[in-house]
Amino acid sequence: MPSFDIVSKTDLAEVDNALGNIVREIGTRFDFKGSKCEITRKDNDLTILADDQLKLDQMHELLKVHFTRRKIDPSALDYKTVEKATGASVRQVITVKQGIPQDVAKTITRAVKDAKMKVQVAIQGDELRVTGKKRDDLQEAIALVRGLKIEQPLQFENFRD
Repeated sequence: MPSFDIVSKTDLAEVDNALGNIVREIGTRFDFKGSKCEITRKDNDLTILADDQLKLDQMHELLKVHFTRRKIDPSALDYKTVEKATGASVRQVITVKQGIPQDVAKTITRAVKDAKMKVQVAIQGDELRVTGKKRDDLQEAIALVRGLKIEQPLQFENFRD
């Protein structure tokens, strides 16, 4: 039976490469001279420490640019609330999304069922398996899921005939 998987994975090695590029750029840019701005990663969490809100916004821009250069979708970042740190500096934790959350999986499943397609969608942990009798039905399902407005990068893999 033909099938494929819908997953959401972010390559953490590429994230590390992008962060290395950001650190180098911060070290050479004139507007960051003398500032104590830094960005670190621990597991799936990035921590940004910036002198003020303006520098934090500039670092968000650097994140988007360097993630795009490394072919990482910036929508894989989940920005948490900005916290006050020592003095006037600010800190923000950003989570790199891995896996499809339960509510997003249910949204995708409901959309496919509402479209009355000849495929079945099964939730398997943090990924989805879509099976159908014809390859064309599976390709229609991929087109439908791509058309949904989901705030997370999705990949389609393990396409089997």
